Amino acid sequence: MTPLAATEPDWDRIPLQRAPRQQRSREKVARALAAASGLVTREGVAALTLPRVAEAAGVSVGALYQYLPDRDAIVRALVAEYHARLEALLENAVVLTRESTPPVDPVGHVIDAVAEVYRDRDVVRTLGTASTGGLIDADRAAHKQRMAEAAARLLHASGLTRDETDATARARVAFLAADAVLHDAFAAPPAAEEQTLQELRLLLRRYLQP
Repeated sequence: MTPLAATEPDWDRIPLQRAPRQQRSREKVARALAAASGLVTREGVAALTLPRVAEAAGVSVGALYQYLPDRDAIVRALVAEYHARLEALLENAVVLTRESTPPVDPVGHVIDAVAEVYRDRDVVRTLGTASTGGLIDADRAAHKQRMAEAAARLLHASGLTRDETDATARARVAFLAADAVLHDAFAAPPAAEEQTLQELRLLLRRYLQP
């Protein structure tokens, strides 16, 4: 079987039983994560067995076991990869806001960018409904905290808050509201998706008016 192509994950943010040190090992794990993502998209979470993922990635079960020993480990790594992508996106928005002249619209920029990630990751929405408890719940809580902190930096850089304390409180509320609405938007029929996103933009702009 031809191995799948894969982008390089952020290894510092992907929880694995053992960290791959060599480039060859990293390539194997990256292919496995790409293969697992494809299996979830096509067949659902039940398809995520170690033998199936190893076969789809073109690696041996033994080589993969030391990094991703079971379904829970594979699911946790996939969700963490998605979280890292969202966090990088928000951090990039902070940098863009600080450096852009004239300033960008932070609400519109972030919602549009996050919407593209949500559209591109049907697999994570599937995993989100099937995976709860233990380490995954702890990972999600830590992810939400990092996102809220990045959102606070974005609000402060945009001049939308009075001070750091105000930025932190408002960013957490804004992020939690946006997260809930975005999940609902992409669970709805496509015709309702853009309308929901437009209402979210309006809601956040009104809430965040200085």
